[in-house]
Amino acid sequence: MGRVTLQTVADKVGVSRMTVSNAFSRPDQLSAPLRDRILAAAADLGYIGPDPAARALARGTTSTVGIVLTSLVQSAFADEVATAFLGAIASELAPSGLSLTLLSTVETAGRVPARDVPMDGAVVFHCDPRSPALDWLQRRRLPMVYVDQIPAPDIPSVNVDDRGGARAGAEHLLGLGHRRIGIVSADIVPPYGVVSGGGAPDRQSYVAYERIAGWREVLTAAGVEPVVVNRPHPTEGDGYEALEALLDADPSVTGVLCFADTLAHGVMLAAQNRGLVLPQDLSVVGFDDNPLASRLRPALTTVRQDVHAKGRLAASALVELVEAARSDEPPAAVAAQIVLPTELVVRESTAAPRS
Repeated sequence: MGRVTLQTVADKVGVSRMTVSNAFSRPDQLSAPLRDRILAAAADLGYIGPDPAARALARGTTSTVGIVLTSLVQSAFADEVATAFLGAIASELAPSGLSLTLLSTVETAGRVPARDVPMDGAVVFHCDPRSPALDWLQRRRLPMVYVDQIPAPDIPSVNVDDRGGARAGAEHLLGLGHRRIGIVSADIVPPYGVVSGGGAPDRQSYVAYERIAGWREVLTAAGVEPVVVNRPHPTEGDGYEALEALLDADPSVTGVLCFADTLAHGVMLAAQNRGLVLPQDLSVVGFDDNPLASRLRPALTTVRQDVHAKGRLAASALVELVEAARSDEPPAAVAAQIVLPTELVVRESTAAPRS
């Protein structure tokens, strides 16, 4: 037998070519028995369905949306907060028929994912605002939703109250009596002097900017000048190195505010390896309420954000925009900017400093 096509299946069943096509792409247009008969005939002939690329070209859509990540895609799977966010997006997209493609901002072998990957829209997640990827998406005029980005005109965005959450963490340490406080931040050139633990990165993160601004508002008002260590990545290893640099600069620090729970985990490990007792010798506050926060010993005091809601809202907004673009109609009311609340969760990693 030669090449099996839609027409081959149609001839076998005795229906039109369009009816066979509907059995694969628009099953609601057929009765269940007819669709079952067509699919059985297709399976018998070894026909798996219309070519997805050709089908996408014919209708002018891909049924795929991208999520643009800061750097290498694989780094997203090293953090439980990021994976929960991605899972929430995928779950919200599922009923719409849209699938999710992860896109790096890194150019590889001349290929730029934001320029070259077919998609109907994109979520831009915690991405360098100067990345060429954002420029390519805008030039393609794709529907976009920003998450953890600087809000921009005409682009829906979803953020959490990073500044308010940071304020709550700083107020907590001050309320316990701490006055020698360190900050471990990431992805930002901070407004304080930097104790170099590898050098300040060459990009800025809106999230880090908001969090350090919240800490600064509270500490400055209390007359506290913190020691700041900036790290290029919010990883456990970076947190470990950051505490070494911080205590070398000021051994009297009794409390540390961290950009992320992963950094806080590294800070705690470094403190314990130095023989410090937590929280009596050093109190540590994280951010995000990563699932690991409650597993640490002592359990980590942190600022909770609802990453599931963040993912669902971002995906819902993007679905609205994509469907509107397909119909050439203005989208239904999509919130210009959503800011989700944060909440301080006090656990065992913080206490009053030793007298």
